[in-house]
Amino acid sequence: MERNITVKISQLCKMIEDSIHGGKYPLEDQQKRFANSLQVVNRSDSDDLKSSEIKIEVRILGLYIISNYVPNIEHLPGVIEVDVLDSFKILCRRSGRITDNAGNDNNNPKGATFSREITSSKVEK
Repeated sequence: MERNITVKISQLCKMIEDSIHGGKYPLEDQQKRFANSLQVVNRSDSDDLKSSEIKIEVRILGLYIISNYVPNIEHLPGVIEVDVLDSFKILCRRSGRITDNAGNDNNNPKGATFSREITSSKVEK
């Protein structure tokens, strides 16, 4: 007897989010600190895993990554789960850098970044 269980994208997002919040995955100390700030959100126009374009947002505080998927990816829920976990770890590193750098520069208390454009001029022969 074959059962065909359909999971909605929003349900999948919630299950992955709850798994990270609950400590299902092995995380480093920095990642554990950010785990409860994680949000996994369906940004697709539909809640169907068979829709033409699937968009998943992974967010920690003000940083986020949006990934796009097509429905014909084999083992799509597992692929999304692994991508969400990878995106979470990337965002943890970025958040850690922002937090670490915020207190290191006494001349730049707001953590602003300054840049300038460097142009090169052609040397004519």
